[in-house]
Order: sequence, then C-alpha cells, then structure tokens
Amino acid sequence: MTTATLPQTKLPPSTHEFSEIIHRLEAGGAMLPDTPENLMQIIGIYKAYAVPMDFYWRDLLYIAEQVFLNPLPFLKYFIPQEYLDLHNHYAGDDADLRIWRGEATAHPELLAFIEKGETRKMPKLLHHLWHDRVNMEFAEACMQAMLWHRDMGGLFDPYLDTDEYKANADRAIKAYFKKNPMMMGLYKLFPDLFIEQVRMMSYYSNLGLFWEVMAPVFFEMSDLYDEGKITSVPEAMNFLVNGIFAIAGRPIYHHVYIDGECYEIIPKSKGFMWLYEAALPYVEAVFYRTAPFRGTKSYNAQAKQVPEDQNDFHYGILYADIFPVGTAGIPPTLLMQDMLHFLPPYLVEYYQKYCRGEDDMLIQLANSFQRSMYCVTSAVIQALRTALLYPLDDQNPKHLIANRQFFEAQLDRFKRPEARLRDIQRSDYR
Repeated sequence: MTTATLPQTKLPPSTHEFSEIIHRLEAGGAMLPDTPENLMQIIGIYKAYAVPMDFYWRDLLYIAEQVFLNPLPFLKYFIPQEYLDLHNHYAGDDADLRIWRGEATAHPELLAFIEKGETRKMPKLLHHLWHDRVNMEFAEACMQAMLWHRDMGGLFDPYLDTDEYKANADRAIKAYFKKNPMMMGLYKLFPDLFIEQVRMMSYYSNLGLFWEVMAPVFFEMSDLYDEGKITSVPEAMNFLVNGIFAIAGRPIYHHVYIDGECYEIIPKSKGFMWLYEAALPYVEAVFYRTAPFRGTKSYNAQAKQVPEDQNDFHYGILYADIFPVGTAGIPPTLLMQDMLHFLPPYLVEYYQKYCRGEDDMLIQLANSFQRSMYCVTSAVIQALRTALLYPLDDQNPKHLIANRQFFEAQLDRFKRPEARLRDIQRSDYR
C-alpha cells in the first residue's frame, strides 16, 4: 500500500522528538525523506554494494566450509572457481526463489575486477599483495561484530553453547586434524579454544547465507530503478519489506567439507531461519552496535570512554561519523573502496558535482551508504510492525496507538546525539 492510499490517521499528532518521522512511518514511508536525490543515492549504493557482496558471501562460505580451522589460512581470500561458479539460490533459472533476473554465478563486473583490478591483469598473489582486490577484511569485521554481540535473539546463537553443537564440532575437528598429531594434542589441551573457533566459523556461514540473499535483492532493485519501476523511497523500502518476508524462512546452517565428506555442524534440520537467526542479529550488531573505529576513539573503559553495558554500544553505521572514512584500519573505509569500483554512472556524476575531488568520494560514498542503511532499517522496522502488530490502515484506534508506540520505541534509539537520523533529513548533509 502506498503513502497516497493510506487513510488519515485517527490519532492526534505525536509529541515524540521525531514526530514528523513517526507520522511518515505511519503513512507507509521510511525514515529517509522521499526525494528523487535520496532515491538515486540509495539505489546507486545498493548496486555498488551488491557486486562486492557477491564476493563476500561466496568467500565467507568458502572459509566456513573448506578453510575451516586451517591454522595458517594465507589463501582464504583466494576464492576457488568452484565458489565463483556456485549458484546463488535467489538468482538464475534454477533459483529456489528468483529475486534477481540475472545470472546465478558470480557477477560479470566482479569477475572483471578480480582479473584486472584497478591496475592490470596479473597473478592473483600480486593483486593481493598490492591490495588491489575485494577487501574481505570488511566482511570479517561484520562477522566479528555478530560474534561479539551474541544473544541477539533467535535460536541460532544459544545452539552454539549446547552439547549437541559441541559434539558436532568435535567430530569435525577430529576429522580435520586426524593427520596432524600436534594440532590434535593442542585440541586435547585447549578444547574450548578450538570450539570457539568453530563458533566463529558458524558465524562466517551465517553471514554468508545472509548476504547470499541480499546481493540479488540489491541487484534487482537497481535493475527496477533503471527500468523506471521503482520511483520513490517508500517503493524501495516496500520492495525490501516484501523481500524480507519472501525469504524469511531460508535455512541457516553450517556444513564443513573434509576429504569429500560433509560434517553438519549446524544441520538444516534444526530449522534455523534467515530472518530471526541472521537478518535481525545482523541489523542489531552491525547497523546499531559494532565497536568504535580503531584509531578514532579511546577504548579506556575505566574512564567510561566506552559504555559499561554492551547493550549500549552505538557505533554502527546508523550512528557513525562518516568523516574518518579514508583512514587506515577503519572497516567502512574498506567497503567504500570496494564500492568505488562499481558505482553506476549516475552516482559518479552526482559525486563529481558535489565532491571536493576524487579523494572526497569515499566520504560521499559513506554518506550515501548511511542513507541507504537507514532505508534498510526502515524496512526492518516496518516488517517487524507487520509481523508483530497491525496494518497501517487499521480502523481500530487502539491498534493505531500500539503501532505508534512501537514506532516511537524504535526511534527512541536515535535520540542519542551521535545518531544521524537528524542529519539525513537534510539534502545538504554531504
């Protein structure tokens, strides 16, 4: 249902600090204002993000399933052809659910970049050492945020502490190191250390399966925008909402392949689902929480320079100061550098109009990325409202009050001074 078809709310105006945004959400809109400029930015970013994401999810699964507990994983970013050819379950003719009309194998722009990078065609090792490659360190930083901010709801994370999980991990560990007596000896001495590494591998798989869905979603949104079929921010948000519900039940699992045999560390039969075990924990851990950018904030907890309660962490993209982007060691810098290679022409022209030069483009990219993730978060909020509460055009005032209280509680998280919700309401926030 579009904003225009929703009836006037029967409630009095909200008195919330973000009342204008509350009313926009109640009318079926997003936290991001509906302007052609905002739409162009977020769709362009989705396209630029989807191409490296197509590498991220493939390499994350390769690491979780094949590299596993290799103590010296020097080649873990050298994704084999098998995983470049791996069919995305949500693209291609044989898709479980075809979200993107494109091919199921690795995106052509990604393959071209892997071959030539920014420089020229050369051996993969030289591209890697020259850092002329997709920055998987960003993907790993997201995985680490999810691993560190555990217990985000759902059943996946509690399962990692069960005896059943530990028994499955034990079988895989012993199979992996059966020809390595030194590592088997270390495992007997420090079993918890190895089990924790397997938990990390399970989060590699979790994030890889999450992004396997998001890449075709973003590709299709870009194509629809190019075809003139997505014309507003609410339409973009609603496409995300519909996508969330369409693939909410895709399995989240972790399989390891050792000497041609599959070890089910987290079997598909556990019934863990994409929405509750991957999507929502990802949004909470990465969009909201994460950790301070290295080199930009002290970690002195005794001086109360970071929150005492982990629940109060507020360093995700929804709160982030974009201006340190471009600084070494900051994960978003790596993502912006990846996206820079795959910008659609209209976004390049936009940045050329407003940038202070090419060196400023990473900052402008981060700004657009921040706007785009507020749109994704709006979709998550609207999806949760749909699942837990009432339709926006409900005729029962009590139901409308419940919806409003839900929206206000969600926006309470953006009252912090660090939140960028106020900033993205302005077109001059660049």
